[in-house]
Amino acid sequence: MTVTIAAVQMCSGTDPVRNVETMRRLVREAAAKGAAYVQTPEMTGALQRDRAGLKAILRQEEDDPVVAAAAALAAELAIHVHVGSTAIALADGKVANRGFLFGPDGARICTYDKIHMFDVDLDNGESWRESAVYSPGAVARLADLPFGRLGFAICYDVRFPELFKAEAQAGAQIISVPAAFTRQTGEAHWETLLRARAIENGVYIVAAAQAGVHEDGRETFGHSMIVDPWGRVLASAGGTGEAVVLAEVDTAAVKAARDKIPNLRNGRSFSLEVTGEEPGAPAKGGVAA
Repeated sequence: MTVTIAAVQMCSGTDPVRNVETMRRLVREAAAKGAAYVQTPEMTGALQRDRAGLKAILRQEEDDPVVAAAAALAAELAIHVHVGSTAIALADGKVANRGFLFGPDGARICTYDKIHMFDVDLDNGESWRESAVYSPGAVARLADLPFGRLGFAICYDVRFPELFKAEAQAGAQIISVPAAFTRQTGEAHWETLLRARAIENGVYIVAAAQAGVHEDGRETFGHSMIVDPWGRVLASAGGTGEAVVLAEVDTAAVKAARDKIPNLRNGRSFSLEVTGEEPGAPAKGGVAA
């Protein structure tokens, strides 16, 4: 089945009200261009590094304005709306980096909590400890849609191929990767990682990204893109500013790619052995000084 899908690129600020208005405008633009599924970036609702500022805007999902707006948009436009993620308050005081998928009737199909936390120190001085604020998810998700089986990932998850392989082996034909990649890591790895995950698993990759310099001071890489199961970039955006990228997805291409390179079927279990000497150990027959 062939369907038009879209990835929406944003530069979310710290005010959820403004970000919701931007989301509404861009999702409507995508729908007007024929998209039946529209994905927004990671942290659509707000990018806010300051913990006090984040706490002030946090809501539980039943009261969250992004969630309510996305459900209403899906029903209004009769499409699937996928909020790549937004910050959601949890009962234990922590926060979920949670994605939401809504159907054409506005009903919630499922949610996905980002599994892998971005805890890194970059060589330009950037340091991130996502686990200090966010509670990691523990469940991979798949959703059956009229045009194919959709798998879920968020941003840093893309560096963990085992997640993508598990979803592909469970029948995923499209895997979503909404993100807020830093400029440094995006320039180095973004397209390479997305194309690799598509090729390894014979899946479409849909990656809506944050782009530009944000109110909280961070800079994100942008370049939202849609990649086909053979690793070809079907559509992509630039590195700054808002954008809507669209592509035709045909799940027959998934079968074709997997028939050509059946690595998901050809994988074998194996053991791992280490041989040789430990670094610094004296050579055999020698005398330690």
